Amino acid sequence: MKRAAALLLALALAGCGSSEPGEDAEVAATDIPKSLAARDGAASAVESDFGTPVKDRVATVGLLNKRNNLIQDIVLKTGESKRVGNVIVKLATCERTLPWEKPEEEGAFVQVFVEERAKSSDPLAWRKVFSGWMFKNSPSLSVVEHPVYDVWIKSCAMKFPGEEEVPGASASSAPKAAGKAPTAPSPAPSPNAAPSSPAPAASPPPVAAAE
Repeated sequence: MKRAAALLLALALAGCGSSEPGEDAEVAATDIPKSLAARDGAASAVESDFGTPVKDRVATVGLLNKRNNLIQDIVLKTGESKRVGNVIVKLATCERTLPWEKPEEEGAFVQVFVEERAKSSDPLAWRKVFSGWMFKNSPSLSVVEHPVYDVWIKSCAMKFPGEEEVPGASASSAPKAAGKAPTAPSPAPSPNAAPSSPAPAASPPPVAAAE
């Protein structure tokens, strides 16, 4: 009886000390504060006669945490905001140069908010650390000046008329004959060329003379 009671007590203590997987793990916040979600972003972008409509453009933004050297890609649609820990990145719009324009460039109007303390004694508060255009091939024109975080534009997914065609599709209009490549025509005979004579017939074998 004593041994059974000791076993039950050990099992009870083990059950009290156990926890569900991930119960003690810190969950990163991903919700956007209402005060920032309701805040108006940049002025609405002007639609052009060419290219993907503004509402359908998608930008990929890189986020660097300098504390742990962690880089993450954030994919944003026009007007969308995403939160990573205590950083919020909001995309107003993105653009890229026309196919015939040189040099090529891609850019996006981005806003960056960080939840931090202005002083060690102050409470946490959201602060806008960047608002403006940033460019893929000219990152030094606009830099996110923050001691911990860095943000940059990686691409703007949009197309212009004619880019939807598959490269090499025009080759399908070339003549085809039962799936075989067309053969080159044989050259015509020259008018000055002598007519070819037929090959001489083989002569019959000689007949032996009768004795």
